[in-house]
Amino acid sequence: MGSGKTSVGQALARLVDRPFVDLDDRIQERAGRSIAQIFRDAGEARFRDLEHQALRELVQTLDKSTKLVVALGGGAFVQPRNAALLESTRLPVIFLDAPPSELLRRCREQNVERPLSTDEPRFHELYAERKPHYMKAYLRIDTMGRDVNSVAQEIAATLGTRTKSAKEK
Repeated sequence: MGSGKTSVGQALARLVDRPFVDLDDRIQERAGRSIAQIFRDAGEARFRDLEHQALRELVQTLDKSTKLVVALGGGAFVQPRNAALLESTRLPVIFLDAPPSELLRRCREQNVERPLSTDEPRFHELYAERKPHYMKAYLRIDTMGRDVNSVAQEIAATLGTRTKSAKEK
């Protein structure tokens, strides 16, 4: 939470001229309610089921010609069945990192209800619990003190992805 997955994902998608998909948006569209409402009304376990279903559906639509930039929720990658599904695609997963205090600050600046960011000690615990899973990602990028576009450019350069020329932008 607060790492910039959506913002960086959108910037990267524009930069490399690919569609952007936010898995949380798909979940909300299918459920007809916000993630906060799902957590409140049905619990985290139900949300994780919906998240896995949405990810599985997305992965099933991919073929060798499908090139997307996808933002996953903060807990998606740490769920074993999601991690296995992502690994099976052999696509690069990027971990956008920053110190937990910075991530929490960013969450609080946004006008989005985030069920798992309301309790500061628990937020720090979640970060510590999840980080070993995140470190299994193909690439880790520290976003502290960096703007969205520079992070997107670093990802594109590291992956060797062709970017739009100035005229195409």
